[in-house]
Amino acid sequence: MKPKHTSHFGMVTALAATLASPLVIRGADPATPIQHVVVIFDENNSFDHYFATYPNATNPPGEPQFTPLPNTPTVNGLTPSLIANNPNSTKPFRLDRGQEALCDNDNHYTDEQNAYHAGLLDKFPESTNGTGCPAGSNMGYYDGNTVTALWNYAQRFAMSDNFFDTEFGTTVMGHLNLISGQTHQTSVSSSAGKVANGSVIANINAGFDDCGGTGTIKMTSKNVGDLLTQAGVTWGWFYDSFARIGSNADGTAICNPAYNSHYDPFMYYGSTSNPHHLPPSSVDVIGQAADQANYQYDLTDFWNAAVYGTLPAVSFLKFSSANTGHPSDSTALAEQRYLVDTINALEQLPQWQSMAILITYDDSDGWYDHVMPPIVSQSNDSANDSLLGASALCGTPAPNAYLDRCGYGTRLPFLLISPFSKQNFVDSTLTDLTSILRFIEDNWNLGRLGDQSFDAIAGSIMNMFNFKGPLAPPVFLDPATGLLVSQP
Repeated sequence: MKPKHTSHFGMVTALAATLASPLVIRGADPATPIQHVVVIFDENNSFDHYFATYPNATNPPGEPQFTPLPNTPTVNGLTPSLIANNPNSTKPFRLDRGQEALCDNDNHYTDEQNAYHAGLLDKFPESTNGTGCPAGSNMGYYDGNTVTALWNYAQRFAMSDNFFDTEFGTTVMGHLNLISGQTHQTSVSSSAGKVANGSVIANINAGFDDCGGTGTIKMTSKNVGDLLTQAGVTWGWFYDSFARIGSNADGTAICNPAYNSHYDPFMYYGSTSNPHHLPPSSVDVIGQAADQANYQYDLTDFWNAAVYGTLPAVSFLKFSSANTGHPSDSTALAEQRYLVDTINALEQLPQWQSMAILITYDDSDGWYDHVMPPIVSQSNDSANDSLLGASALCGTPAPNAYLDRCGYGTRLPFLLISPFSKQNFVDSTLTDLTSILRFIEDNWNLGRLGDQSFDAIAGSIMNMFNFKGPLAPPVFLDPATGLLVSQP
């Protein structure tokens, strides 16, 4: 029995269910049974911030109760001993469900390196606590009584406890790495502390965007959109605030006040940008051809394509700022409501039978995580690198390696929801944001991006899939509580 939906997604899925033969324009055949990848890219959370004590929740009265399924595996989380003997000036502490509105922390490239303090991981309160935030507030974590939906998805599908941000740093860096494995470009050597040695090290606006504002950058490397288009694979970036609300006399866009170019990384590349925020010329071309939208859409276009039966093979979903989970702009509960509504709807589409939903985050926001990331990319820029101190910086880079890409960065949550997902499974394979990029490349035989993109060294997420055993059934949760509503 499927749950009733009171959100606007209910109408979308009801209409989609009436399509007997969805229209599909196909390029290269996928290498696995996964014909539709949906990447949900939320904001600013470390692994410990959401999964520190998984699968053990405190279960105080009045909060949604979480009881793990039998034989639930443990994760590399915070044990009572790691909490009691923590080396930071503030010990990790549980955040109650009523504490959903949180202060925004500091996730700058250098400051995050300082927090890890040469592997001691003892300077988080001093390095990444947000300006004006209570001292040590970045040591807080939620459990299954607040991020209940994510814990329940982990129970019934697969999650990773060894998935990292590709580099230390911010929103733009995470978004660029997701689609290109690359924060380096060659058109600018420095830009007010935001670009160093040709690499982006801080948030900076998109250069191929009417609404990018001042202080922009234009990336010159390739991204996965270029590869997908070349291979004839349908795709799109769908952002809930992308649609323009008007146009100026010169044809430039008047954007939604909530629009933020940091949330659409394809707008940093001339080949994949839609500078004037033009809508698709018709529903049937959404994701199917470049058209005037050039694969950059509002989130409503994704659901329109779902109704029409032309869901792209690869879809990146970006929620509005109020629903991403970003501290100060959003909350964990707002994120949960929108995330669950979205997944409930996706599971009712005909394409669910060949779908993989990947959920992760662009960066850590400076939240504490107790695992030292492996440093696979060294950098010795004395102006910005500090992980190992003033003399060692971030290690010794290989000859001709691009600098100011110190990483991996902080450990992040990562979940796979799919009929082909292993169930109640924790994967500890070393992976990072570009492992998503690698999966897309490998599934459609796109090849690698080159130019020192991190996709060349990315670990595989294939251990989270089960292509031979019983299919995992869809799981419908309550958007408000995150508790199970029904499962076939």
